[in-house]
Amino acid sequence: MNKDLTGIQNCLANVAVAQANSRGRLHPEPDAETRNAYQRDRDRIIHSSAFRRLKYKTQVFVYHEGDNYRTRLSHSLEVAQIARSMSRFLGLNEDLAEALALAHDLGHTCFGHAGEDALKACMEGFNGFDHNAQALRILTKLERRYPTFDGLNLTWETLEGLVKHNGPMIVDGEDSDIPLAIQEYVAEHDLELNRYASAEAQVAAVADDIAYNAHDIDDGLTANLFSLESLKTLPLVGPIVDEVEREYPDLDESRRVHEIVRRQIGSMVNDVIMESGERYTRLKPQNLADVHGLQGSLVGFSVEMENNDKALKNFLFPNMYRHQRVVSMSDEAKRVVSDLFELLHCDPDQLPANWQVNMDGPGGVKTARRVADYIAGMTDRFALKEHGRLFLEPLVS
Repeated sequence: MNKDLTGIQNCLANVAVAQANSRGRLHPEPDAETRNAYQRDRDRIIHSSAFRRLKYKTQVFVYHEGDNYRTRLSHSLEVAQIARSMSRFLGLNEDLAEALALAHDLGHTCFGHAGEDALKACMEGFNGFDHNAQALRILTKLERRYPTFDGLNLTWETLEGLVKHNGPMIVDGEDSDIPLAIQEYVAEHDLELNRYASAEAQVAAVADDIAYNAHDIDDGLTANLFSLESLKTLPLVGPIVDEVEREYPDLDESRRVHEIVRRQIGSMVNDVIMESGERYTRLKPQNLADVHGLQGSLVGFSVEMENNDKALKNFLFPNMYRHQRVVSMSDEAKRVVSDLFELLHCDPDQLPANWQVNMDGPGGVKTARRVADYIAGMTDRFALKEHGRLFLEPLVS
């Protein structure tokens, strides 16, 4: 074990979420005989149709670009692994952290951020679109599997952590930017939007950052969007590249990249553990209620690692996310989403029969939300297939 981490293991155990103190579910259910509440939440997420569809939803590259790139599903699994490992070391509830990590991307549309941007534009004037609010809609309304309630009826702690994983949504009493779906849900089941979420939710959020930074480097190198040489000027990553090349000068490219990414993840995880231990010592929270009441997050990067994280994002934005290959693909994706929305909103009879409910006619606000739910749930390949069918255009080759 790294000597710098000595004494930090289990340091957050007294602020961990415990099943015995759970605030329960909106619709009361008897406890499971073989699983705790958060294991049950995790299992319901994994068995949901929305989770399965993540397999064919873009992370950066649309599915037809190749099978070696991350999808929303593989990304979610990587986030869950990192979140669970950090939670276990810190003494937190790893089952809750895992459930949150697996659920965090359920609300993303087809075609990644390009699809979300297009759907946001379409929903202007119709109460907007937000992927985090969409995840809550999926988990509380759109999944229809159980006989006595809609959604998955997850615990308060899982829903709270999902909605507030990036911090409180009400700051200084201002709540004008809260998506309607979240407002509607908290009116029935208060998620305390003015307070910080659990440490487990904070772990899941930072695990998301760690995972996508690392795998975007991996995928970007695989796609030849940039080179290892170009990474050498970056803090954190550059020294790791040099270190691996010194230690293994004859290593083939694939193994070299994997070793670099592996060490990058390890460095970022260790930084979060160290920083969280220092924050705990400084802030002295005694229990979960204290975590909710803090004026800042308990779990996160050090200032130095935050700067490293920003430098990496600043590199990836022009060299990957705005690379011409990715931009061309994104433009096409936006056109597909916009076309589908415009057609279905004006002619909702084109929706599948089971989707033609809870609408208020062509062009209506309720119809817009129903169409947005339908499109947001599409995989990349289904969206392309539907666009081809409705507009008589061939699939992207």
